[in-house]
Amino acid sequence: MNIHEYQAKELLKRYDVPVPEGKVAFTPREAKAVAAELGGRCVVKAQIHAGGRGKAGGVKLVMSPEEAESKAAEMFGKKLVTHQTGPEGREVRQVLIERGVDIERELYLGMVLDRGQSRVAVICSSEGGVEIEEVAAKHPEKILKEVVDPVIGLQPFQCRRLAYGLGLAAEHVNKLVVMMQALYRAFDDCDCSIAEINPLILTKEGALMALDAKMNFDANALFRHKEILALRDLNEEDPREVEASRYDLSYIALEGNIACMVNGAGLAMATMDIIKQFGGEPANFLDVGGGADKEKVANAFKILLADERVRGVLINIFGGIMQCDILAGGVVAAARELKVELPLVVRMQGTNVDKGKKILAESGLAIISAETMAEAAEKIVDAVSAVNG
Repeated sequence: MNIHEYQAKELLKRYDVPVPEGKVAFTPREAKAVAAELGGRCVVKAQIHAGGRGKAGGVKLVMSPEEAESKAAEMFGKKLVTHQTGPEGREVRQVLIERGVDIERELYLGMVLDRGQSRVAVICSSEGGVEIEEVAAKHPEKILKEVVDPVIGLQPFQCRRLAYGLGLAAEHVNKLVVMMQALYRAFDDCDCSIAEINPLILTKEGALMALDAKMNFDANALFRHKEILALRDLNEEDPREVEASRYDLSYIALEGNIACMVNGAGLAMATMDIIKQFGGEPANFLDVGGGADKEKVANAFKILLADERVRGVLINIFGGIMQCDILAGGVVAAARELKVELPLVVRMQGTNVDKGKKILAESGLAIISAETMAEAAEKIVDAVSAVNG
């Protein structure tokens, strides 16, 4: 789960990570009032769940409350298009007004899960204010990394090694050590998957400060963090993904036109790959899980068909805990209710597969059956191509 920059900074302040003075505003008039409180010279920052806001016109330096109001008015309701939003962009519904600071240096500090080592990795770079992926591609030697032992946590000597590697003067090293350990506590306590400060700035007065902040959280741990879950902004999420979460479905919208319903994340990934291998484009990732019942399958099917881009559906199920006859019953019920006319290919193997195939065959629906994944992918790609001419 993602949260906005202003929410991340409020969390980080609880762990004594220094951030600029500021406040969120939901109208241009509020933006003007906040700017007046902060002395007039401020930065107006659009709040959306995406990076690259500055290049898209979502970050503006202003010199007066009136200018803050004007710039905020330009942002509200505007759809910012960045490299992370896709061409549809994200609508701006709130802005963060922060006191302007004089920047001496910009650095990068982030903490992520290193899945290869099953540990938290601390990443730093002297190239702050730049996407870390771009730095990794062009200047990998400028990325410094320390891996944290989960038993003892992030150690001061690791922080000092990173600080000296960044070329910080001696008087600033201990400040960064304190900030790194504070960020690690926040990462650990809040069950983060990412905690990123980009840029981490050194001001002309010698202070270290998080000028920007991004925090993502492990959705599987949110039951422990009701206060963080309350920060979820549904406006920033795909409505179909929100709907899927209500039924405990793992759904991610993609750009293709062949909808996929699969049980198991690995099988879902393989299904999308084989669709592409046969020249098609998957419209989604959808894992209904091993314990899905008839109602859950029917709701998953409805979510798939809510995507106007979908021109065909591939259902690929390996029946284990989830029995094939349960799946077939849910598919038939949903197809009848929604009066499905799109090509529908079903490939089932496993528990009660014969019962499942019988339910599909006797449904009276135009369902195309397949025995193998390759056959299923080929059939749905051909069927969609025929429909599209």
